Amino acid sequence: MPLAEDTVIQPKLRVQKIEKSDKIFDLIIIGGGPAGLAAGIYGGRSMLDLLIIESSILGGQVASIDFVENYPGFPEGISGMDLCKSMEDHAANMGANFVYGTASKVSAQGKMIAVNVDEKVYKTKSLIVSSGAKPKKLNIPGEETFRGKGVSYCAVCDGSFYRDKKIIVAGGGNTAVQEAIYLTRFASSVSIVHRRDRLRADKILIERAKLDPKIFFVWNSVLTEILGDEKVRNVVIKDVKTAEITKIDAEGVFVYIGASPETGFIKDLIKIDESGYIITDENMKTSVDGIYAAGDVRKKELDQIVTAMSDGAVAAMSAVKYLENK
Repeated sequence: MPLAEDTVIQPKLRVQKIEKSDKIFDLIIIGGGPAGLAAGIYGGRSMLDLLIIESSILGGQVASIDFVENYPGFPEGISGMDLCKSMEDHAANMGANFVYGTASKVSAQGKMIAVNVDEKVYKTKSLIVSSGAKPKKLNIPGEETFRGKGVSYCAVCDGSFYRDKKIIVAGGGNTAVQEAIYLTRFASSVSIVHRRDRLRADKILIERAKLDPKIFFVWNSVLTEILGDEKVRNVVIKDVKTAEITKIDAEGVFVYIGASPETGFIKDLIKIDESGYIITDENMKTSVDGIYAAGDVRKKELDQIVTAMSDGAVAAMSAVKYLENK
């Protein structure tokens, strides 16, 4: 039946951040990256009263990616920030509540699950852990000294500070190569230092990097020290095959050598592997009933935006079934 001309459809309003912690949610999602937001969308569609807890920025690491070109439905690509904003809006429109803070502990309290966030405790009937992973550090002399003074882990955040400067990118995977390409917008040169003689990135990215006149490759090598005064001035590189040591000029070092899962707050409650990743079954269920995991925090073969969102959807629907059975 068509609507009358004077009928007004009120748009859904963004749900306000939760200030009180004395209620019991159907579902709490720790982590507001693609996995967490997808879980929020699917949980919201199932009419769950849910809360998404995010420690920094909704969208997670994707929000710091300049350009996403492998997410289905965007043949021309889309900026990471725009994609995350759309996912956030979608989850909010489905009824998700948001709170900003760092989850420090998860514990089972009878039939409830308690999540400590800063100085508050939130209780829930079910939980999805989608806290993602943080960038690994080189753990070499000078890295901490010059963090924020020439050492960075985010090209989109800091790239513009390195106009006409020489930059080192440590790593050889998709993120390293993609960010190296992005950094050529600013830098006079970008040298990719990789411990092997070939990159692990997708072929399309490798070919694009090889064709860029600003990008150079330092094969079979690792960074062993970062030097400077008030800012980075040089790096020391070691050839892993010959052990030859070389010092080269550089004013910026961007590190992309993998990531470590953010599971410290829950490692004593559920089963994790030797690297800290959460072990789940195909339905995202962990070793504890009512607790699920999704995205980069989960042990799996492929870490991509699309697989993280798939994990989140599956985890949310598993939580719905769990609550129905209870």
